[in-house]
Amino acid sequence: MTSIELENVEKVYDPNGEAVEAVTDLDISIRDGEFLVFVGPSGCGKTTTLRMIAGLESVSEGTIHFDDRDVTDVRPRERGVAMVFQDYALYPHMTVRKNIGFGLRLSSGLSEQEIEQRVEETAEMLGIEDLLDDQPDELSGGQQQRVALGRAIVRDPTVFLLDEPLSNLDAKLRDDMRKEIMRLQQELEVTSVYVTHDQTEAMAMGDRVAVMNEGRLQQVGPPEQVYLEPANEFVAGFLGSPSMNFVDAAVESTEKTVQFDGPGSFTVSVSRESISASAEEYDRLTVGIRPEDLTLVESGGVPTEVTVVEAMGDENVVYLEVGDTELTARIDSHRRLSSGDRVHVDFDVEDLYLFEPDSGEAIETKSTARIDETQPPQADVTNPG
Repeated sequence: MTSIELENVEKVYDPNGEAVEAVTDLDISIRDGEFLVFVGPSGCGKTTTLRMIAGLESVSEGTIHFDDRDVTDVRPRERGVAMVFQDYALYPHMTVRKNIGFGLRLSSGLSEQEIEQRVEETAEMLGIEDLLDDQPDELSGGQQQRVALGRAIVRDPTVFLLDEPLSNLDAKLRDDMRKEIMRLQQELEVTSVYVTHDQTEAMAMGDRVAVMNEGRLQQVGPPEQVYLEPANEFVAGFLGSPSMNFVDAAVESTEKTVQFDGPGSFTVSVSRESISASAEEYDRLTVGIRPEDLTLVESGGVPTEVTVVEAMGDENVVYLEVGDTELTARIDSHRRLSSGDRVHVDFDVEDLYLFEPDSGEAIETKSTARIDETQPPQADVTNPG
């Protein structure tokens, strides 16, 4: 197994004499045998980072180490990496057997018999041993992806790199292949770096998740930690589906309250020890609450109006309005609602996230909140509707 260390890594493109920073000051350590997932929106630098690890892109600044070996300027074929691409990149004129064994024939020095044995063992591991004599155009998307995985696995790489390998598959097949990749990674115990824009995929697959935006690493950690303790407003909003609700708020630190703005505004009794100390330097904050932390109640809470209902089968996603404020809630699928319905929502104040209004940095997250048990959490309504 191999550990990977990226230190102060930057990538700058200069296509027309105008520098464009694709990756800026990236520091990250990837442990032996770890499955790390880079996630973020399109253009955030995650694929560029993967290609720099592979050696397919040069590094403008910084260094990349595999264990104690500096590979910053080492050619891709000498790094011991294998890469799986989004578009499979199979040779259409070759059979599955020849596609899988091509890299070994090109660079390994193994005998033809040894190559054939490894190809057949890999195909059996992936459940495609009956397809070895087929052409790529005779295969389904999932079968082609297995061939692409086999071509990478057969080389026995020290580092396994995957660039959005499931994005061309339908939802059911994507779920199946996700489990297959996780099984293979655990069986092979190879250090793996996976790139995706799908936050659900990232949360499900990664030992750790590295969130990127605009070329910068925002946060890295185990999926649950990053979800519960987002470093900033971007991470909080990107991870989670539907996205976290954000509301601009005025702070009354002496009263320990947060005032949500807009017609039909409402006041929340914060009742947390840490809120006055955390927020006393701010007149305003951004307050976040996840859709699953909003609940519908018969009375009390906050009066809202339903604008849209998305029936998802196991749950309903409900879009609500409180004056000029828009909220999204995830509720049980048995609760039937329609556009125009008036409902009340409530939440526990310990589920609130607080962010600096300018930088977006987190002040308090759900897991760090401390409840003052002398004052029960509540949402007090003022000027409803």
